[in-house]
Amino acid sequence: MDITKKKLNDAAAEDIISVQQAEALYKFLSIQDQDVPKFTFTHVLYYLGGLIAIGAMTLFMNLGWEIFGGAGILSISVLYAGVGLKITNSLAAKGLSIPAGICATFVVCLTPLAIYGLQQWLGFWPDESVYRDYHRYIKWNWLYMVLGTLAIGAVVAWKYKYPFLMMPIAVTLWYMTMDITAMIAGGDMTWQLRKIVSLYSGLLMIGLAFWVDIRSQRKSDYAFWIYIFGVIAFWGGLSAQNSNDEFSKFIYLCINLLMMAVGVVLVRRVFVVFGAIGSCGYIGHLAYDVFADSLLFPIALTAIGFGIIYMGILWQKYEFTITKTLRSILPTPLRELLEKIS
Repeated sequence: MDITKKKLNDAAAEDIISVQQAEALYKFLSIQDQDVPKFTFTHVLYYLGGLIAIGAMTLFMNLGWEIFGGAGILSISVLYAGVGLKITNSLAAKGLSIPAGICATFVVCLTPLAIYGLQQWLGFWPDESVYRDYHRYIKWNWLYMVLGTLAIGAVVAWKYKYPFLMMPIAVTLWYMTMDITAMIAGGDMTWQLRKIVSLYSGLLMIGLAFWVDIRSQRKSDYAFWIYIFGVIAFWGGLSAQNSNDEFSKFIYLCINLLMMAVGVVLVRRVFVVFGAIGSCGYIGHLAYDVFADSLLFPIALTAIGFGIIYMGILWQKYEFTITKTLRSILPTPLRELLEKIS
């Protein structure tokens, strides 16, 4: 429920609360939500600047730094990390949690670069690949970088406890599944194998995110980024599967509808968004392939659309009763989580 100043003023106008209570309550809620990421200009600047800085050391790293050699890359990475931690501590002391979390995340994202420099310096780098390939290709020799990033990420997340720190950890978990598979497969990573690994690693990440959700009880949203990358990996692997028969495609639709339902129950939009995209893709398949020449298909689809709208009306009417009944049969931890977020 989104409580705005206007709604509180309207409640005061209806004599539900006094004007003084409305003002005091609005100030209290504003203080409570100041560290919650929102779509405001200030927060956009925070994340835009942070993502540019993180991208400079990861996705957008070019070949220019190779001239420093392994020792130079390691030294610069450690220097950057020290500056990042200094800024993190300074911002945390001022109560600026969001920029502090972004700076701490920047430090974690430096880890694979530092490990790459260390391996180059000590002569342990096994081939002619360079750091910028880390985010583009799947190779078994990235494993030291992956494991080191997870270790540093866990330590920094334990110390600072900022939800944004889960972003590099989630990405690294995704990378790790692919790299381990490449190692097991002897470097022969076929496209079909990649799709299967993405599918099942996504499921594992979703399960991990759910466990984190239950454990944290949404005190802070530590599961957000794990859900994001888990759903992307799962849905991407699922959608890339070959399905030559209509029954398989129908199962794909059912899974996407289930994702939407899970997203509504857990209040996680990422499930709903990707589930809706997949469902629309299936409807497009019906329209352009199965019923390309049918006169009745658009009419039937319209009727289904209005039927769904009517289901929404019924849900709104009986939502409290249905929700109460369904939650009564859920496990206690899940029921408590849903009560906190609804």
